[in-house]
Amino acid sequence: MRTLRERKLLVATHNAGKLDEMRAMFAPHGIEVVGAAEMGLGEPAETEDSFVGNARLKARAAMQATGLPVLADDSGIAVDGLDGAPGVRTADWADTPSGRDFMQAMTRTWAELDARGVPEPRTAQFRATLLLMWPDGEEAVFEGVAPGRLVWPPRGALGHGYDPMFVPDGDTRTYAEMSAAEKNRISHRARAFALLEQVLA
Repeated sequence: MRTLRERKLLVATHNAGKLDEMRAMFAPHGIEVVGAAEMGLGEPAETEDSFVGNARLKARAAMQATGLPVLADDSGIAVDGLDGAPGVRTADWADTPSGRDFMQAMTRTWAELDARGVPEPRTAQFRATLLLMWPDGEEAVFEGVAPGRLVWPPRGALGHGYDPMFVPDGDTRTYAEMSAAEKNRISHRARAFALLEQVLA
């Protein structure tokens, strides 16, 4: 598999939480990480019906705009009792006229499980797809999954997105009750990143 030898990498996200996680993960490898917002890039519409499709769309747009190697992430939560929803539409469930509101998304998720009469434990998986694209268009895909369960009410003030209602298997705390270092050791994104590390020079 091709090795990433460049020391500067564009992470195609406007999500500050994801960007902080990526900076922490790449720092030990001496790779400088810049975000899409810092480069003045817009956010392409996520029109694909798969995580890898959306990641590829974001990576290609950012690579063509900057000529840098790009890492794009598409991730979300798949709830078993909702037939895998919201899945690739995780961010869409948080959309409001004034921006993204994940408390709204979490409330909707729990309410829909109630409406279906889904018993506890209400299982779910966080899924992350990392797509690394070189300036010549070659790409490599790395996927990570973290199984767990949902809790209500949400707990914890750390993290982002659905973190306050997700308890990973093997723990009693939500992602939002963990420090960034603790979460980064076990998260879906960390599992995908462990595979990506194999191509870092």
